[in-house]
Amino acid sequence: MEDEHFPTEPIEIEIDGTLDLHTFSPKDLKYLIPDYLDECYKREIFQVKIIHGKGTGNLRRSVHALLDRNPLVAGYRLADLFNGSWGATVVELKTTEVPGK
Repeated sequence: MEDEHFPTEPIEIEIDGTLDLHTFSPKDLKYLIPDYLDECYKREIFQVKIIHGKGTGNLRRSVHALLDRNPLVAGYRLADLFNGSWGATVVELKTTEVPGK
């Protein structure tokens, strides 16, 4: 039986280059972020904004640790003042072919 708070079906999110983490559980990040970046890469969206919020910085550090290990990531930086400042990270994906992708 499906609980209204915990659906058994996967939730589809729009792949548009902006991922807002406010609606996700931190425990889901290790799957969510790599999968989202993979879909962006497939759609040739090579700049992605991940909104993690400002808070204590724990979520930002978790996001950055996942980005450090992702072979699709060419680099990342905190967003500028008009795009979320230190509450968002801008990710540059590799535009060259990545083995296995």
